[in-house]
Amino acid sequence: MQLAFILYKYFPFGGLQRDFMRIALECQRRGHGIRVYAMIWEGEVPDGFEVLIAPVKALFNHTRNERFTAWVERDLAARPVDRVVGFNKMPGLDVYYAADPCFEDKAQTLRNPIYRRWGRYKHFAEYERAVFAPDSKTDVLMISEVQQPLFVKHYGTPAARFHLLPPGIAQDRRAPANAAEVRAEFREEFELGADELLLVQIGSGFKTKGVDRSLKALAALPRELKKRTRLYVIGQDDPKPFQLQAKALGVSGQVEFLKGRSDIPRFLLGADLLIHPAYNENTGTVLLEALVSGLPALVTDVCGYAHYIEDADAGRVVPSPFEQSTLDSMLAQVLADDEQRAIWRRNGLIYADSADLYSMPLKAADVILAGRP
Repeated sequence: MQLAFILYKYFPFGGLQRDFMRIALECQRRGHGIRVYAMIWEGEVPDGFEVLIAPVKALFNHTRNERFTAWVERDLAARPVDRVVGFNKMPGLDVYYAADPCFEDKAQTLRNPIYRRWGRYKHFAEYERAVFAPDSKTDVLMISEVQQPLFVKHYGTPAARFHLLPPGIAQDRRAPANAAEVRAEFREEFELGADELLLVQIGSGFKTKGVDRSLKALAALPRELKKRTRLYVIGQDDPKPFQLQAKALGVSGQVEFLKGRSDIPRFLLGADLLIHPAYNENTGTVLLEALVSGLPALVTDVCGYAHYIEDADAGRVVPSPFEQSTLDSMLAQVLADDEQRAIWRRNGLIYADSADLYSMPLKAADVILAGRP
């Protein structure tokens, strides 16, 4: 079969983008042709992929999206394919990979009512309705159990069109046999002393991921504990507002902002705790990457994958409604208890051996290639 994959932007370090790549490669491995439509592509193009970059520009994102959709539709009409798979919500999809939460629910619960009069709202609501309306034919690959009821609530989407996928953690995130050696080399390279504690926060979109909350929690640590704690924030975003915040909080000397990079497993092995106090998070793949590498995690319960941290007993989950003081006290407790972190590390590694945390690309390819039963 000839398959078309559509996403607005590809870059190597985004969670959605990495999921797209692994699913497309799995479909290619099974012998199918891969054509990709995008507005932006950063990084290498895999052998055998046909990547088409749409020459569309607009002042507003929603106008640009509409021009992109029209451009893709024209090309597909001229060169039809067997299945169209989208990683952003839009009309005309056979399969949609639901990486993003329900837009309509957020618009109704988190926005001022006047927001729903704007063109931006109308565009994204229309594109979401094209996927989830009862009369749509789009199959939906769900990666978050908590989001499906919201789509059903707002659109009445038939249950048969949902396909819940297991997580898809890459095997290279698992702790290798020489994990202790990798950790030692990492900490030597980054000049981390034996008594220093390293927090890592990983993910693009610093505001949504709650980097501001992490900085406040670091600043609130007891004096002696704060002196020996460092925070690395890794991802594709503008760090300037958060660098200013760190300076205002008096912790700028302990915080480093790093761009997205390919050696994340080293950071997971070299750190002492993943901190991820997100404001909202459809899944939170990095939570499971930390778990399978043996890195304890401190996360908010709004993350779709937060329950895995509880199931594995591999860290702490901050309850809703979020209180900064709760995060502050939890962080201090976790960092002060070396023995507990060692237990969580062992629990995570045990869980990684028994739970299905890896097969998402295979199950997604099954649905894409088989079509709806």
